[in-house]
Amino acid sequence: MKVNYNKNDDILMIELSHKKIDDSYETENMIVHIAQDKEPVLLEIFKGSELLEKAAGQLPKDIIKRISSL
Repeated sequence: MKVNYNKNDDILMIELSHKKIDDSYETENMIVHIAQDKEPVLLEIFKGSELLEKAAGQLPKDIIKRISSL
């Protein structure tokens, strides 16, 4: 899994797989990119800073450390 955060756009991107993206679905809070087999490949979470603030106490420390260094 690869995690990136774009501060300018406030988007948290979580790469779940290296599969080729076949389609995507947008909701109010995110875009879910999926492979041909319908497996999620990439999550683009809007207002990522809000999610990170809410989840800070719940995320593993290594993930918080990686996100903080972005």
